[in-house]
Order: sequence, then C-alpha cells, then structure tokens
Amino acid sequence: MHFLVSLMALALAATPTPAPSVAPLATICNKYCDARDPASSPGDREGSSAGVGGRRISLHLDDGDAMGWAAITGGGAGDHVWLDRSFDAGRTWASGSKLGDTATPSGATGWRTLMYNADDWANKGVGLLRACGQPAGSGTIACTGWARPTWNAWDRRTAAATALMERYNLGTGLFDTTGWWNSANAITAVIDNARISGMGSYRYAIDTTYTKNLATQGGQFRNDYLDDTGWWGLAWVDAYDLTGDGKYLNTARADADHMYAYWDGVCGGGVWWSTSRTYKNAIPNSLYIQLNAALHNRIPGDSVYLSRARAGWSWFAGSGMINGSNLVNDGLTTSTCANNGQAVWSYNQGVPLTALTELSRATGDASLLTKARAMANASTTNASLNPGGILRDPGETAGGGGGDGPTFKGVYVRDLAALNAALADHPYTAYLQRQANSAYANDRNSADAYGLMWAGPFDQPDAARQQSALDLMNAAP
Repeated sequence: MHFLVSLMALALAATPTPAPSVAPLATICNKYCDARDPASSPGDREGSSAGVGGRRISLHLDDGDAMGWAAITGGGAGDHVWLDRSFDAGRTWASGSKLGDTATPSGATGWRTLMYNADDWANKGVGLLRACGQPAGSGTIACTGWARPTWNAWDRRTAAATALMERYNLGTGLFDTTGWWNSANAITAVIDNARISGMGSYRYAIDTTYTKNLATQGGQFRNDYLDDTGWWGLAWVDAYDLTGDGKYLNTARADADHMYAYWDGVCGGGVWWSTSRTYKNAIPNSLYIQLNAALHNRIPGDSVYLSRARAGWSWFAGSGMINGSNLVNDGLTTSTCANNGQAVWSYNQGVPLTALTELSRATGDASLLTKARAMANASTTNASLNPGGILRDPGETAGGGGGDGPTFKGVYVRDLAALNAALADHPYTAYLQRQANSAYANDRNSADAYGLMWAGPFDQPDAARQQSALDLMNAAP
C-alpha cells in the first residue's frame, strides 16, 4: 500500500475518518458494506486522477475487496472530496452521487473518503467509481475518469466484458446505446467471453435477453430484416453451445426457417435482405450459410439444414459478390443481378469465414477452408481495410459509425478467429494480436471502454464499440 502524503497519513492516524456528510440513497453490501475505513484495505491502486486549484484528486481502488475511495491532496482545510458511483457506464450517477462527501480538517493538507463498493452484486449492478473534489471557497469541481476494481476485470478480456455489461439493461434484456441486431452481437460476445475466459458472472444475461425478447417483433427473434434474424439465430446457437439448453437451438431453427422463406429464384437464388424483397446482398446470405451449417452440426441426422447451407454457398460463390480481389462487396444490383461495387465492409469479409468453417465441418470438404483462407488472406492484407496494419472500415472517422458500423469490425475478428482456430497453422494469430494490442494501447479509457478506431485516438464509448472490442479481446487474449 502507498500513502497519499506524509502529512495526510499523520492526520489520519491521529483523527478518526469523519462520517460521510451525504449518505448514499441505499447502502450496498457485497463482501463488505459501504462506508468502510480505507485503513482496513489490503491494497491500494490508483485508478485515475485529476487536478483542480493546485489540488490533486485521486481515485483509489481496493481490488481485493472490490471497493474504492477518493482522496484530495495538496490543499487545505475545507477542501471537499467525494465519490460518484454509476451503474450505466458513467452516463448517470443519481443513485450514487457525492458518496462519502467530507472536508479536509484544520491543519491537514489532504483528506480521503470512506470506501464504497463499485458494484451492487445483489441487484446485478455493474458499476464504476470516480473521485471528485472542490477546493474550499471555490465553485469549481473536478472529477477523475471513471474506473473500477479488477473484480470481474482481471485481464483485458474480462475487463472488456464487464465494461460491456455496464451497458446492459436488465429491464429490456438489451444493451443501451445500441440497436436490435447490435445487441445480438453484444450478447454473442458476452457468451463467447464466458467460454473463453471462464468468467461466468454474466451468464444470467443469456436467459434474461431470451425471455424478455422472445415474444417481441415477429416472435422467436424474427423480424422484417433477414440479417437481423440471422444474427439472433447465431446468438442462440452460441447460447446452446454454452448451456446445452435446447430451447436456444429451437429458436435458432425457427430463425433459419424464417430466412429460408425468403429464398427465391431472383438472381438465381439467395435470400433477400428484407421481407420487402428489394435487395439481395452479402450479409443475410453469408449469415444464412453459417446458421444452416451450424444447425446441421448440432442436430443429429439432419439433412435439411445441410442442404440449405450447401445451396447457399453454391449461390453465394457464383453470385459475383466476391470480387476479383477475393473481397466481398455489399450486394447485387437487383435489375442486373451484378455486383453493385459498393463498399467492402469488414463484416462482409468476416461472416463467410465462419460460414465456410462450419460448412467444411459439416461436409468434410477441405477445399472450403482453402477458399476461406484465400478470402482471409485478401482481407487481412488489403491496404485500404488495414491502413498502417490496423483494421479500419471505409469512411471510419472519430465520432462516426452511425448505428451499425461500430459492430462491423468485431464481427470480422470473431469470424477470423474461428477460421484461425480451424487451421492447423493458425496463420492469423499475429494479425489478431496486433489489432488487440493497438486497441488496448490507443483506443481505451480509464473505464476499459473502447472507441471506434483501433489505431486510436479514443473518441467515445457505446455498446456497439464495446462489443467490437470485446470480440477482439476474445479473439486475441
């Protein structure tokens, strides 16, 4: 343990820490209850700091007990210091404002609050803390960045998962700050993390998401967009793999069947992007192949889903959407059934890799992995997709991405990792590690939230950005 300054240490040794002048709305008790004396802490790690009026404000974290406290130094009597606590990734903190608010006593140059829990385990509250301070006689307040102890965040994978779960809405079973199909990818990333890291703390989200949304939209996670349905179907395949609960597989089957209803002979085959039948494009069709092949691999004696997956790949491979550089453009011009030349999005390069991996497993056809490798080689080395060696979608800029784009790269690396695991020489490990190391070093804040651009700089957090980062940390632990 380190001490703030010697004068502060002497003052604390001589004088009991005063009680908080502003009480939290509800005392939280985990291993210990709120308002514990920091002198009892077995460890002290500074999580973040800030300055105001010559004072230094610091957030101190007790990783062993999953608590924290605030300190102010370099000032004088009457300086105030407190903690804020947030259960929605730092967007609001009404339920944890000014915890432990206390003033530096006469004769001391610094002071500290009592300790407060970062999380609310009993209510599945995944929290963050920050320290705030206000010099005596000043109207200026400064706060540190948000941070948390390493509880459920002991490495970059679990920290990324916890930062994503800070955005999980227990009431809706979805992720705040992002959309419907993005939430399918977010729950998939959480499921994958449970399997890869061994941290089961957030497994409750699987059934919460399922039960709260099973009857919404078209029921069984079906809706008017066939790619949305595909994303959810694959999420439930993933849930089935982790839990063994057949209800998830049954829903994935319903999703695959819904997609099949929108396969027809226009442009020689393929499923439509939406039930309005206006556009045949890459993403619903690659998802269709992956979902059907995955179902075959999990349903003993199946022939129906295998037949659909085979037909899906045969059509996709001949559709013209895979261009001469082995990259996938967005879709087809409906009137001509020709490649429309639209953007080469990262997720359109990724999904076919897992689709072919699943189909190769289903059929024993090694040539499918050969094709997947050729496509992966193209996308991992393409200079436009990888400026400076770091993955970046077309037009990606700080603060951009809209509602959809921030999810794309996470899908890509998740699927590249699936192919990498299936190939004996694991040829993409170095690529994946390079992406993860760059994002961790250049695109992350004190709360282990990630921005859009993995090469940096950090722009802003949201659930889709965090899902992509979690997919990346899962892919390259």
